[in-house]
Amino acid sequence: MNCPMADKLSQYVDQLLSEQEQQIIEDHIKSCPSCEEVVHAFRKEQQFIKETLQIPTLPDNFNDLVLDQLEPYGKTKKRRWTAVWQRVMLTAAGVVLALGIGAAVNPAFAQFIGGLFSTDQVDDGLKMAAEAGLTERVNLQVEDNGLTFIVEDVIADSSRVSLSYKVLNKNGLPQDTYLSMADSENDITATDQSGNVLDSLGTGWQYGSDYGNVEFSLRDQDNVEKMTIHFNLVELNGVRGSWQLEVPVDLLETRKLSDIIDLKDATVTSHGVQVNLKKLQSSPSSTELYFETALTNEELRRSEEVMRRFEEQFGKENIDSLVIGNTGIEYHIENAAGETIYSTERSTDSGMLQGTGEDIDSIGGTSWIHSFIPKKGDQLTFVLDGVHKIEPTDFSIAMKPKDIRKHPVSFDYKGMHLTVKSVKKPLFSTTPSVVIKLEGGMESLDADFGNWIAVDGEGNAYSANFSGSILDKKDENGRHITSLDLELEGLKEVPEELTLHLVTMSNYYPVEDQWRIPLTLGK
Repeated sequence: MNCPMADKLSQYVDQLLSEQEQQIIEDHIKSCPSCEEVVHAFRKEQQFIKETLQIPTLPDNFNDLVLDQLEPYGKTKKRRWTAVWQRVMLTAAGVVLALGIGAAVNPAFAQFIGGLFSTDQVDDGLKMAAEAGLTERVNLQVEDNGLTFIVEDVIADSSRVSLSYKVLNKNGLPQDTYLSMADSENDITATDQSGNVLDSLGTGWQYGSDYGNVEFSLRDQDNVEKMTIHFNLVELNGVRGSWQLEVPVDLLETRKLSDIIDLKDATVTSHGVQVNLKKLQSSPSSTELYFETALTNEELRRSEEVMRRFEEQFGKENIDSLVIGNTGIEYHIENAAGETIYSTERSTDSGMLQGTGEDIDSIGGTSWIHSFIPKKGDQLTFVLDGVHKIEPTDFSIAMKPKDIRKHPVSFDYKGMHLTVKSVKKPLFSTTPSVVIKLEGGMESLDADFGNWIAVDGEGNAYSANFSGSILDKKDENGRHITSLDLELEGLKEVPEELTLHLVTMSNYYPVEDQWRIPLTLGK
């Protein structure tokens, strides 16, 4: 079967499914390491909340009781609060309070110590913006059918607008803040001062938290001076109703806190990939690098020739959605001491918040925006480490699907060490398809599985969509444990013969000589 959605696995852990559904998922996770890890995480979270709720909650007047015991201190001192979900120490006039998760689940105390943007539920960039005083408490709310939807705080700068919200029942107790957007009629939109609709909506939610998060990216939206967030919600925590709310946001003052460096299209070419640096923009919640990558003219002609050959071999309908020629880069940014403060390398201390790319005119052309946690230092240097490009391959695997159980087919190719474990029709599918399950290991978490096309014994071609996971956990060979499903859409029955063609995959080429460009911050 295809991997269940996260909410379905959560319902399985909470035993909210039918006996048949419970058994189906139980059988699935026995052979699916990725789903097993998700279920394990939900169970740990469930146990954590269970133990936490045994701790007495704080009284409603707890804030007043604390403040009444504090002696006046002459000079007002602005407090800087740490995460609610960590242990909090509040020391004043000889009074020491050690508070764990009991404080986190008390909404009155969460508001007292700074709300969502002082917690580990948000990224470090938003926490830094909150510490710098950019949080605006708006406390806008609307109530229907016993539930109150509250937008509590707003942080806005030139890179994004982020809002925290809560859902409370009629007794003022926090409810699940998950907002179903794809499968419901809930709608959240944003418009600028001219009424233009802004895209790039993101929502954040954490199991067991009192808070949810809604965020709109303003990256590459330099003309937005004011905006309005429109909430039109019809379902909260499984209750139908109508919660309509508008949140105005003024960006005129916060945009003045940004610093923009024009990099004047600094350009280099390596291994057929051209890199153009556009600008570096710093704001209170993030530092962003804007750049473009594209194939050189020679590489572009080669890619177009390959595309024509693939169309003849596999049919235009299977090639239209094929990814070929896409480009990208690996790099790091150093401070004046030569220390790496930002990196595209996959690690917890890379400093990267997110990276987004948008196709531009030609094959392989992409406009990129990489966002990093703000860090001090005004003498920075961009250093190019290598380039990525998606290229055609000539690798293929032939098999007889009905013999797979007795004679599994294994292959090793460019960091992939996989075995075909089964070829069968999925249990739950609304359209005809056949699923190929592969298991094994990848040498890198960043390994690319590529683009595949399957051809049956009669010469019919089918595009393949894959899903699955590459885990941090490694096998006995030191490879990352991998479980993947290749779904062949349109294939009604398992064929007698099947050949998988790896049509394209991403390859990485380190640069011979590092390309270095100064990035001078500071107004």
